[in-house]
Amino acid sequence: MIRCGIGYDAHRLVAERKLILGGVEIPHDRGLEGHSDADVLSHAIADALLGAMGKGDIGHHFPDTDESIRGISSLEILRHVRELLAEENARATNIDATLIAEAPKLQPHIPQMKTKIANVLACDVSRVNIKATTNEGLGAIGHGEGIAAIAIGLVEDL
Repeated sequence: MIRCGIGYDAHRLVAERKLILGGVEIPHDRGLEGHSDADVLSHAIADALLGAMGKGDIGHHFPDTDESIRGISSLEILRHVRELLAEENARATNIDATLIAEAPKLQPHIPQMKTKIANVLACDVSRVNIKATTNEGLGAIGHGEGIAAIAIGLVEDL
């Protein structure tokens, strides 16, 4: 059986935080605010895969009330999702994601993001697609107040 899910995440940009997207630290004057490393790309992908499996969302598995996971790498969240898939005898077979940010320029970092995500999900890098766009100056993201990501994940039974 083949199933698909969709994921979305957005976080506010704040001073004195590292900007982590797809597990990659990106030079910028601000980072994303959140309980974990606030990696919106990894969060959107995790939610897409959890949705495909009917397993809730990352808030259910990693609640922001759990202080023991404060600052957790979102790649660890993706690793947990991969383990849930394996328990169901399934795997991620395709990811398509879009990052939405006015700054910084993300295109140079996408190959490294794809590699990190593919490694964590134990799939070929050719099965992970990441795009970046702006919000054309519209809304909070367009004004540079945050970054968002949307993802679709395809899961197949083994």
